[in-house]
Formats: sequence, C-alpha cells, structure tokens
Amino acid sequence: MMTGVRWTGAAVGLAVAALLWAGAAGAKGLFNPETYTLDNGLRLLVIPDHRAPVVNHMVWYPVGSGDEVPGKTGIAHFLEHLMFKGTEKMAPAAFSKIIQKNGGNDNAFTSLDYTGYYQNVARDKLDLVMGMEADRMVNLRLDEESVRTERNVVLEERRQRVENNPGAILGENMRALQFLSHPYGMPLVGWEAEIAGLTLEDALSFYKRHYAPNNAIVIVAGDVTGEAALALAEKHYGPIPRRELAPRVRPPMPPQRAARRVVVEDARVRQPSLRRTYLAPSRRAGAIEHAMPLRFLSRILGGGSTSRLYRKLVREAKIATGAGSWYHAISHDETQFGVWAAPVPGGELEGLEDALDEVLAEVVADGVTSAELERTRNELLASTIYARDDIGSGPRFLGSALAAGLSVEDVESWPDQVRAVTAAQVHAAARHVFDLRRSVTGWLQAPAPEPTAAPAPAKGETK
Repeated sequence: MMTGVRWTGAAVGLAVAALLWAGAAGAKGLFNPETYTLDNGLRLLVIPDHRAPVVNHMVWYPVGSGDEVPGKTGIAHFLEHLMFKGTEKMAPAAFSKIIQKNGGNDNAFTSLDYTGYYQNVARDKLDLVMGMEADRMVNLRLDEESVRTERNVVLEERRQRVENNPGAILGENMRALQFLSHPYGMPLVGWEAEIAGLTLEDALSFYKRHYAPNNAIVIVAGDVTGEAALALAEKHYGPIPRRELAPRVRPPMPPQRAARRVVVEDARVRQPSLRRTYLAPSRRAGAIEHAMPLRFLSRILGGGSTSRLYRKLVREAKIATGAGSWYHAISHDETQFGVWAAPVPGGELEGLEDALDEVLAEVVADGVTSAELERTRNELLASTIYARDDIGSGPRFLGSALAAGLSVEDVESWPDQVRAVTAAQVHAAARHVFDLRRSVTGWLQAPAPEPTAAPAPAKGETK
C-alpha cells in the first residue's frame, strides 16, 4: 500500500502549471470531458480514450490542509492514510492488495485544496474499483490501534521529509511567514506536536464533515463510454445519501505590507541557496487578470537553460550553479510566485541576491520581448499534446482545478487564453507581483566556522 503526500501542493502545482494552461491550435478544448451530476450531488466527468483497454479512476474531495483549523494541522493528510484501514466489507490494508491482485495500481495524495484517490486498472475492473471507493466514502471503520499505528507512520514521514531536510525546513518557515493568518501557512503534513495529538475522534469528525457524494468529484478516463461510466456510478455512488455540508469558508488573506526574511543555518547544508516568494493572484483569487500572464512570466524568467535568470546568473555572470522560477496558478486562494538561485562554490548569497534583484528590476522596467513571448506561447500550446497522450493527465488536471473552485469551462478554454496573452499583460503582471513588501526571502546556508583560538605560548615565551 502506498499512501501519503505523493503529489503535494508543489508537485501537482508544477505539473498543472506546465500543462493545464496549454492547448493545441484547432482543438475544441483540452480534454473535452462528458459531465454528469447524480441526484445526490456527486459530479462525474468521463474522458473516453479507446487506445488501450485500461481506465484511470479518480475521486477528488475539495478538502485539504487549507481547510484545517489551528491545533489540528495534518488531519487531512492523516485521514488520507486512514482511508486505507478498511470498512465493514473490507479488511484493514486490503484495499491496495485487491487492486494489485487484479493487475492495477493505486495511490492517494493530499494538497492545500484537495485530497484525491486513484486507481489504474483494466477496463473490466472499473466496476470493482468504483464499488471499493464508494464503500470507503461512507463506511470507513477505525479503531484506536489503527489510528495510533498510522499516526506514528505520519510522524516518521514528517521526520524524513522535513526534519531531516534543511531545505524543507526553510520552505516551511517561509510559507508560515507568507501566510501569517491564513491556513496555507500551516504545514501540509502538519506540525509535529499537533500530529502527535490527533485522535480517533478528530479523524472521524473530519471524515464525516467532508467525505460525502455531494462533496466528491469522480473522474474516469480511458477505454469507457460516458453511458457505461454513468451506469456504474449510479450503481455504486448513487445510493449514498447526500449530507449537509458546511460552506467552504477560509479567512480572508490579510494584506502583506512588509518584506520578510528568514535564514536557516544547518551543518547538513552542502549547497547554499537563495529563495524568494511573492504573494500572487491565482486563477480564482486576487487580481486574476494577471494569472495567465504570470504563467508566461514564470517560464520566461526561470523555465530552463534559455530563461533570463539562468542565462544572466549562470552563463553570463557565472555566479550561480542554477537559477529558476515557479508559479502555482491553481489555488483556491491567493498563491505564490517564486524565484531561486544557488551560488557557485565559495560564492556569497548577498551578491547573488543583488544580481537576482537586477534581473527582476529589468523585467519590471522593460517587460519581455516579443521573441520571449512567442517562444513561451508555442511551448505551452505544444505541451498539450503530451497531456493528451496520458490517460492520467486529464483526470489530474481537471480534478485539481475543480477542487480549487474552477469550472470545466475554465479548463477547456485555457488554450484560447494562452493565445490571447500579450507582452503588455506580462509586463503588467510583473509590475504587480514583484513588490518587495509582499515578499519573503529565504537563505539556506551552513553555519560560519567557529574562529580558531590562537595556540597558547610555550613556557618562557611571550606573545
């Protein structure tokens, strides 16, 4: 069984940013899903693809770490683990074994805005996996022993992924500073002390509050028709009664009016690095008109060896071993735009930061070139071909967007939005986002060596 944070906010965000915004000339949309809504509120999307006799089945719940409350951080991810502990019909830990026995594979993931579960199976096993997912949507059974055991697993996961990783420690502290009073500032996996305090009652309460058919999105892609998938969904998910759900309410994002800085010094650091994140609009929150241009800006500034940051800091100035940028556009609330660089051996972070600031100041002052704009547009439009080649891409991209509060139309129209972006819009987005008052800068470095004391003079000698 493999559970846990497999596609974190960062991992899914980067994949979505690379492909969701793309489109191919002449195509009707990205994935052209068939959409249905059951009487109990469950949303079903079907993406037929008959090239191979396999299907991808995913269930998305629009609830993640951003829906937790202080004192209970990590509960969304913890429940993801516990969803494999069995039901009245299924023994603990049997879920993944049954999938594997039937020639498939499965996994689960938690992010800021959603939790998801998926299976890849032969087309004649779709009936089986739908029945299994519908069963644990409503019939999860937990006991104190299973909660204690899995809590220890999650605590060890945190130690391995965060406590033993100075870079992760820096990232965790930077998020906490960026989102001071918003749940995005809490660690996705949870704070260690709060994970240790999570109880059986906490898990069941979170489960009953958020896991229901009217808070679920089921996406099926592969060798299946919409009618066949709908019939199976009606069979398995249809009988589950809808549940009264509290509206998804998040505290408003307070304005950030002062630059913030954090330095992590750790003897385990072998490669120092510099990071900066800016509070930025997402596709559905903040100044959303800048979201698509920011996707362009991210690629132009830091999308590979031809990008501005890499060219100027690595190739020309030769003061960095690497440099880049990233942007998480698919987010329920405001998000982040990030830049980073790593100095050459013996290089100083202070000088590297000054050089990075010069690159950002240049784009704020002068914008981007038409050549940069068109190259990026072509890259984004071409990448959709690869998205359509994988039956798992459509469910992942649609699911993450819908769970964050976007619509199918938002996703399917993105190719046209890519085609419409202008250099002036990218320039305006750069001016909007690159405001130091809305930034967090982080340094990761080893501690400075302790000064060596001079040897004591020999007897009879003077200093």
